[in-house]
Amino acid sequence: MQLKKPKSIRSALAVATCSMLSGVSHHATAESTPWEFDTALLYYAESDADNDRVTVVEPVIRARKEIADEEFLTFRFVFDSLTGASANGATPQNTPQTFTTPSGESTYTTNANQTPLDPSFHDARGAINAEWELPLSRLTKGIFSANFSQEYDYTSMGLAATLSRDFNNRNTTLTGGLSYNADTVRPVGGAPEGLSPMPTTTAVKKTTIGSDLDKNVADLLVGVTQVINRNTLMQLNFSYGMDDGYLSDPYKIFSVVDNTGSLVGTDPYLFEKRPDSRARQAIYWQTVHQFTKDVINFSYRYYWDDWGIASHTLDLKYRAELGRGHYLEPQLRYYTQSKADFYYFDTPDGSTLSYASADYRLGDLDTSTIGLKYGITQDDNSEFAIRAAMYTQSSGGDAPFPDVTANIIQFNYSFNF
Repeated sequence: MQLKKPKSIRSALAVATCSMLSGVSHHATAESTPWEFDTALLYYAESDADNDRVTVVEPVIRARKEIADEEFLTFRFVFDSLTGASANGATPQNTPQTFTTPSGESTYTTNANQTPLDPSFHDARGAINAEWELPLSRLTKGIFSANFSQEYDYTSMGLAATLSRDFNNRNTTLTGGLSYNADTVRPVGGAPEGLSPMPTTTAVKKTTIGSDLDKNVADLLVGVTQVINRNTLMQLNFSYGMDDGYLSDPYKIFSVVDNTGSLVGTDPYLFEKRPDSRARQAIYWQTVHQFTKDVINFSYRYYWDDWGIASHTLDLKYRAELGRGHYLEPQLRYYTQSKADFYYFDTPDGSTLSYASADYRLGDLDTSTIGLKYGITQDDNSEFAIRAAMYTQSSGGDAPFPDVTANIIQFNYSFNF
């Protein structure tokens, strides 16, 4: 499966924002500065009313060191392990349904009135990102990075560059960046031809279009960060991205149904097909304000693309200092999106469609996250934190998929060495 890749440009802007807000100056020489380590372990487990779904375990290690005055090297290592069952896109029926696995060598059966889930879903991903941050002049900084990630069916390699320049007595920072990723998709059993039938027995083989397919992702970002006063910082970004190549999910299908939702035809399941290009745009606004001790952080993001999807994301965090290095940080996050133009459920003749998908991630979708983080900082610049959150997801419109809930636990430990 495809996993989200690190967004180097956005990460660079986030680092710039934190640096401006903290106002920390460097007094030690680069040779004497230690490595700064940030480690994290994430556990994510989701379920619906009838089934346990995807479980994710993700350890992360980030190491950063100042190698010269205001010049830094950063390395980030990530490993994802995903197991469980994932919705294959077919609609529930009042009778059991049988499907073939992606390899075509076995089948699985879903009980009546339950969401069809592919139990063969599993994945593991290793990723590394290297970043070089250096001053190009007294007021200009550059960040250059490269990333590589590997899954058993997906490989991604990318480069990114970000330039930022300070103005207005360093109270205003303008930032621009570019990134490019070249990906290769190697689906199990080959990439199915879009809108072709999914076999329901191992005696019939699916129609494929190849075993190694390319996908390219390019992003442009421009932004401004403004110090409003000594306690308030504001940031506004605009991003534009283009995807082209193989953009379908090779493991997703959809049901051919009539107006009552019942399966019709001799081939009731077809593989999805998405356009081979996608233009994405987004506007992001963030405000951070520090009270006497506490800090509030609010952000809003509006996204739209030429697939017809538009989304809104609101995120609110409040860090309350409890004294002696202890703090609590509650979080509220809400996300809503409209469905893609080709999100499909009820057209009885799938062969007349140019594109179609029943992937809930492309449909009307609402999610919310309620979380609480507890942390403690030590005098030796180390910090430990634990975060617990509840995530809920619901499909709007006519999507016959149940709500999904997930429990999230995350541990963080930061130290210098």
